[in-house]
Amino acid sequence: MTRALSALAVVDTGAATTSVALLGRPGERWRLLGSLAAPAGVEEDDLLAVLASRIRVADAPLAEAVGLGPAGLGALPRLASRSAPPRNLVVIGASRRSVALLEAVAARTAWQVEGASTETHDPREMSELALRSDVSAVLVAAGDPPGPDERAALDDLAGLVAAVARRRPELRVILGGSIRGRRTWTEGFGTDAAGDPDRILGAPAIGPRKPPDEGLRSVLDGLLADPLDGRRALRASATSLADLLDRRIELLEVGHDGGTRVVAAPGAAGDDPTSAAVMTARGALVPPDPDDALVDQVLAWTTGSLDRHRMGDRLRELRAIPWSDPAGDGARLRLAAGRAALARVAAVTPDLSALLAPDLTIIAGGCFAAAPARAIALAVADTIRRTGATQLATDPARLLGPIGTIEDPAERRALLADIAGDLLVPLGSVVLAGGLGARRTDANVGQLTLDHDGVATRHELTAGELAILDLAPGVPALATFEFRGTARVVRRARRVAVPVTGGLAGLLVDLRDIPLRLPERRDRRRALLAAWAALAWPGDDR
Repeated sequence: MTRALSALAVVDTGAATTSVALLGRPGERWRLLGSLAAPAGVEEDDLLAVLASRIRVADAPLAEAVGLGPAGLGALPRLASRSAPPRNLVVIGASRRSVALLEAVAARTAWQVEGASTETHDPREMSELALRSDVSAVLVAAGDPPGPDERAALDDLAGLVAAVARRRPELRVILGGSIRGRRTWTEGFGTDAAGDPDRILGAPAIGPRKPPDEGLRSVLDGLLADPLDGRRALRASATSLADLLDRRIELLEVGHDGGTRVVAAPGAAGDDPTSAAVMTARGALVPPDPDDALVDQVLAWTTGSLDRHRMGDRLRELRAIPWSDPAGDGARLRLAAGRAALARVAAVTPDLSALLAPDLTIIAGGCFAAAPARAIALAVADTIRRTGATQLATDPARLLGPIGTIEDPAERRALLADIAGDLLVPLGSVVLAGGLGARRTDANVGQLTLDHDGVATRHELTAGELAILDLAPGVPALATFEFRGTARVVRRARRVAVPVTGGLAGLLVDLRDIPLRLPERRDRRRALLAAWAALAWPGDDR
């Protein structure tokens, strides 16, 4: 379809931002003509009209060639994706253990999760929780056979959920394990205990020694299925892009209401490309009603003097008015909240963190839009910590979500092939080295030689160092590390050479601890963060 067109509108509607872009095909391939973003609520038609008028002013013959006249803009075909607010899921179990196992699986979905067990809540509290009008689904599961800590409360639990299900006919109920077969469930729910299969769903049991499998996650994800969902579409685009570029790709996204982590690999020997993805509400920049634990997570990444109460107020303001104070201290606050969100995404995706470092890491999400390139690279290095080298890039026009809604993989790949050169902005490369052992922070541990354009730049390496070296965007180079002892970059060795590519942030070399250990004392932690920030925010010593 897209090959017969000369212009195409691309719209990504988020909870905080609406982004529009115009693609044109003046010759044999598609090109990105321009993009524009505004706070959510601004009409996309108005944004497209402003963007089209700017293109006409900048290059009138190009605009005429692709048909961007004022009269025909409304009929322009569109690729669109959207991000819906998270829906609330209540997890109920007969013990703290079972609730924790269920919550661990639900945390790897886009559901906003709240848990309750018979050990922590009385029946009235659990009933009130499940009967709330903003709750869309209830998940209750047990072992099959039930565990020793579940047996005494299972019948009461099954009866409670059955009563709630009868009281709220619109509520989705996910039953796992032996709950569906309990007498109190069949008596409480009614004669048709199976119920509507679209409303009463089955899920795997909780094993005594094994957590719920991915079958439960598939059930929860299926309830949120939306062909235009922007986060799900990111996976499709990342998979096609990995196959197109023949590179392993990781995509990290932090949005207003959730986060995404995708790892994609190209196909080999004629096989299709593969991918794994997690969409999680815990990856939101600022979840609704931030608690003390979340406030402390953000405070841990700040160098300012805000106390917990004032930080909580700032985060609530950021949640309510995400476009407020976009520069200066506001940009720093966004980046601190973004770091905390990336750390939460990493915490719920340990299986993806265990994979080898990707060839290319794509950073997405509005919280990074106002930060310098070096600060973005440092935020990724601070939170996604594994040895290896990766190139960093961003998708500033937010094209990957809408393009991922194209159902035909061949058509999606063809469009990405045309605009691959316009799609991503290179930030640079990050190299993390580990296994240097316990050494003084000022100890010399080796030397880095950076070869590019026939020029060799040498840099002495010190233990615990964080260094940023200039390397222009798109410039390929070879980084050769020669350590005094063995270290791990791509593999454990004394000498390792890795290809890197420059960008707006240059080359970031990270010899800090893996995982990163920050001082417990707040004054020492602030001083250390301020020293790192001085590298990332040029011209600012705060």
